[in-house]
Amino acid sequence: MSLQEAAAQAEELAQAGSERELAQLRAQWDDELEAAARSADFRERALAFRAVGMFRWRAKEELLRRGLDDGSPAARGSALLSLEVLSRDHPSTVNSVRPLLHKMLSDEDENSAVRRLAVLVLKNGSAQRDTVVLLEGLAIDDRADGELRKAAGTVAQGLKRKAQEKR
Repeated sequence: MSLQEAAAQAEELAQAGSERELAQLRAQWDDELEAAARSADFRERALAFRAVGMFRWRAKEELLRRGLDDGSPAARGSALLSLEVLSRDHPSTVNSVRPLLHKMLSDEDENSAVRRLAVLVLKNGSAQRDTVVLLEGLAIDDRADGELRKAAGTVAQGLKRKAQEKR
């Protein structure tokens, strides 16, 4: 079985709520996932970062943080996809990497798909004012990609609603 197949199996186990089997699979693939994350091949790194989310592997959040700094847009995107999955029930996951996400969004040279994924990850975090201001700025930036502007505006509004509901 390959890491990709194991990750797909882990996704199925996670969706079925089979925590014991998922934990066993994590233990079995720990070394291989770490090795893939250090590979010289960006495709292997991207697969490793994506697998962290599919395994619902909270203990590997630091690995995802490194993935956000990877030289490959594919690897950064995979790390963002995993962060989005892990942060659905745990806003602290987003909050711990918020400065890196803000940096990605502010960098006009960053890959546009990666920037859109960073916006989607921020939707799961807490509604901090600096994030909302950054997203609103992106939403009206004529130089930004149209899909990025739309996503930023939608997420900014969602975070504002989240903040109002807490009051």
